[in-house]
Amino acid sequence: MSEEVSAYRAYKMWVTEPLVEAPAVTVVIPAYNEEWRILPTIGAIATHMSARGEPWELIVADDGSTDATVALVRDLRFANLRLLTASRNTGKGDAVRRGVLAARGALVLFADADQSTPIEQFDRLASRLDEGFDVVVGSRAVAGAAVSNKSLGRRILSGGLHFLVSRLFGIGVADTQCGFKLFTAPAAHRLFSTQVIDGFSFDLEVLYLAHKLGYRVTEEPVEWYDAPGSTVDAAKVALQFLGDLVRIRVLDLRGVYRPRHGTDASSLPVAPERTP
Repeated sequence: MSEEVSAYRAYKMWVTEPLVEAPAVTVVIPAYNEEWRILPTIGAIATHMSARGEPWELIVADDGSTDATVALVRDLRFANLRLLTASRNTGKGDAVRRGVLAARGALVLFADADQSTPIEQFDRLASRLDEGFDVVVGSRAVAGAAVSNKSLGRRILSGGLHFLVSRLFGIGVADTQCGFKLFTAPAAHRLFSTQVIDGFSFDLEVLYLAHKLGYRVTEEPVEWYDAPGSTVDAAKVALQFLGDLVRIRVLDLRGVYRPRHGTDASSLPVAPERTP
């Protein structure tokens, strides 16, 4: 049987037959007004992940879309695709949090709906978890990364934000904002049960918490393409990011991130171990 036929059969099985075992991987896609690209994104992710031969599930966490995003995803009726909806737009951080906390996989990946980082990069990140890391960050800023079509303004902005993050927080991650991050289930559930920021700075908050809580974090270079049609206002997000830098510090000083009953690692659900 050719690889193409085998991959197609795996895809058809994933689409039509509900899992009878715990998923090895959950992929979470946050989505807001993505009617033009949500279906190609789901198709690309489903094709690659199904061909890997592991049980997996997909969660689309909608963020109060006002276009046809929800209807398009719902009409797919894929057996192992779950759609989480929100009554209003609250922010990407909230959408990712809802998706991650609903995940049942032993590994949890969140990936942006624009597929700026192709799903094929998942394999590289997963191999790093096998080395004992808890969090693997897809990175555009380390040796080996391939970045295409990124404007000069975004490059300058990214460099400036990285400088502030490294100086103010001491986080040894060069690219905190790439929308492609992989977690072990225990790390994912604990981190996203603790973080509170609903906007785009949630990535920084999660990595700050990972550092604070002693999780092993690494970066893996990825291929990244600045996809056209982004709904993100870079200047607005940058100002929000700067404000959230201060907010994270204040939240920590107020004790918001201290372990609370029911949210420590021992009380959170632990997914089945992943077989190499």
